[in-house]
Amino acid sequence: MIIAQYTVYGLFFLMELCALAAFSYWGFHLNHGWFLKLLFGIGTPLLVAIFWGAFIAPKANFPVIIPVRIILQLIVFALATASLYFSGNSRLAVIYGVVVMIGMTLMYTGGR
Repeated sequence: MIIAQYTVYGLFFLMELCALAAFSYWGFHLNHGWFLKLLFGIGTPLLVAIFWGAFIAPKANFPVIIPVRIILQLIVFALATASLYFSGNSRLAVIYGVVVMIGMTLMYTGGR
């Protein structure tokens, strides 16, 4: 049972990293000048990481109750999925969205 729990934690961590990568990919694939690509490609994942660390992370500076944490996680993951879709990777967006839904389900209902 403990192995399954740590596997789910590992999957969740990979989902978080993939969300940051998706935001970065979206930023660098905008149809604007290099300055805006650089700004959004680095700035968006940085802001999301700061937000995650402040409110959603297990050792967050401003922890929220679990239902609010779930909603915030779903918002971040949905925006990451949308960023993949709007940067032209619809198939990858669907795969990521399915993995996120499975991961969220396992995280919050897996052992209960």
